[in-house]
Amino acid sequence: MEATDGGRRFRAPNFTDWYNNPFILRHIHLTSVVKMMGRSLEFSSVTIEKPEDVNFILGQSHFIKTVEDIYEAVSGSVPGAKFGLAFCESSGDCLIRIEGNDEELKALARDNALAIGAGHSFILFLRDCFPINVLNAVKNIQEVCTIYCATANPAEVIIAESVQGRGIMGIIDGIKPKGVEGPDGVAWRTGLLRKFGYKKG
Repeated sequence: MEATDGGRRFRAPNFTDWYNNPFILRHIHLTSVVKMMGRSLEFSSVTIEKPEDVNFILGQSHFIKTVEDIYEAVSGSVPGAKFGLAFCESSGDCLIRIEGNDEELKALARDNALAIGAGHSFILFLRDCFPINVLNAVKNIQEVCTIYCATANPAEVIIAESVQGRGIMGIIDGIKPKGVEGPDGVAWRTGLLRKFGYKKG
């Protein structure tokens, strides 16, 4: 289906494409449609699918060399890390570009990037290292614009879709707070950081 705007023609979103893809169908939850100035904007959430032991970084970049630059940043920061990266190109061929050194994580990045489908977004899955080990290196890549989250938690990506395309509005990272830590919580937190070797003592 096509829509027009001031004489220009756009291909309207074909939502049946989502529902023909079993991976995307499982992870997209329609929430609302808003009409503004005669245009509709559809909001949905995409659940990130991953094993519990895998962390991921979700961000925004602006250039196709992102895939090679992130590859170099991760492999240079933690040589033994396993990772898979997918980048949603948003002009030209508009392909999902994939890199990494682990086939399982590359496939995971590809499938989640397909479900998110937001232009110039990238998703990086990590095993055998934490985001803290590579995050500054990724942030310092010239074409990286922002980082939405870095987590191992269950996560949902909030998406807005217009006639033009899709964008990331925000992230739901993990579970909402259940209370405030007391002395036992402080002891657990400090012990955990020392167990991981992030603090001395």
